[in-house]
Amino acid sequence: MSIYNLVSFVGIFILLVLAWLFSSNRRNVNYRVIIWALVIQFIFAGFIFLVPSGSKVFLYLNDVVVKVLNSASAGSEFLFGRLALPPGTTDQYGQESLGFFLAFQALPTIIFFSALVSILYYYNIMQRVIKVFSYAFTKLMRISGAESLSAASNIFVGVESSLTIKPYLDNMTRSEICTVLTAGMATVSSNILALYVFSLQNQFPTIAGHLISASILSAPAAVVMSKLLVPEDGTPETLGTNVDPYYDKDGSLFESIINGAENGVKLIIGIVALLIAILGLVALLDLIVGGVGVHINSFIGINIDWSLKGFMGYLFYPLTLIIGVPYTDAYTISKIIGERTIVTEVVSYNDLAYAIENGLLKHPRSSIITAYALCGFAHIASMAIFVGGVAALAPSRKKDIAAMGFRALIAATLACLMTACIAGVFFSANSILI
Repeated sequence: MSIYNLVSFVGIFILLVLAWLFSSNRRNVNYRVIIWALVIQFIFAGFIFLVPSGSKVFLYLNDVVVKVLNSASAGSEFLFGRLALPPGTTDQYGQESLGFFLAFQALPTIIFFSALVSILYYYNIMQRVIKVFSYAFTKLMRISGAESLSAASNIFVGVESSLTIKPYLDNMTRSEICTVLTAGMATVSSNILALYVFSLQNQFPTIAGHLISASILSAPAAVVMSKLLVPEDGTPETLGTNVDPYYDKDGSLFESIINGAENGVKLIIGIVALLIAILGLVALLDLIVGGVGVHINSFIGINIDWSLKGFMGYLFYPLTLIIGVPYTDAYTISKIIGERTIVTEVVSYNDLAYAIENGLLKHPRSSIITAYALCGFAHIASMAIFVGGVAALAPSRKKDIAAMGFRALIAATLACLMTACIAGVFFSANSILI
């Protein structure tokens, strides 16, 4: 074990202490949740990183996702031609790719994967898989069946996971609401995961397997951080009880495909609108603050990065060291992780791909840990989406849901960093999973 593995191990407990310091009731923490969540994470990560059969499963899933992703590009290549060809490839007519275009290559995969997930729901496959994870969370961590179901659902789907617990939202405790929001922001949906894979697979061949691993690890991490920030002080309606996912089944297979594809289109429109608005506003803010910063730098004689990305880099620098990123890469990575809070993980994963491709990272460990740290919707825009989405399903609890939003964002951010620590503990320079 290297010194950096040890740093990542210690970092887990530093993050737990940070969450406890921000707790709404430090004396009411359920330590069973913390212990069993850590056990689940260590067992899963150990199986994937250390056990040969686990590594084979990991690589198999990585290959499956990549092959499915290649199938997903067939429709976009038919529609957009050379614009949809990944960099360095040619089509059946011998036409070469024009380079990477997020809009024409990565985003269309969301439509395909949304339709695929809808098909899995139609045949009750997704529900069965979710129930397995939900059962384990309920029995081991002794949390309510509803929040276990929410955490399990978020491993595979996004804000729509709230629909699986719709009948229970009105009677949830504040702690359960915080867990629901945290689980949503600390994990990523399978259709968005495909977007990250597409963006990084050329620079990071095993990225699909790592992102699947990260999404699973982040579910118990989300429960831990949520229960530390907002400990349970009531009696949940479904405490210790397994509940079935609520689901409005489509009338036919083709209806499920249509609905899934349409949901994918809506998601793409939301992402595009969000990126255009946020990146434009950030650029405007950087222009204003940067202009003032130039004069301040000349006055004090110190070169400070006054951009929003630079500021977030300074803020997240200590946390980046805590999770086990080597100090030579720490500032570069801290800016990538920090900017996610403002400009979403889509931009951060693209910046990670750029950093890897251009040799900005000196240690392979840095890219692994960062991939895990970014695997979640832990940003301000997502907080608004999840708070609004859950509130729409339970309008009578709108006040409580809104009050939990910022705490859930903090919990989700810490959960993603905790997942990165777990990956850092088990990382080896000789690993076949790099």
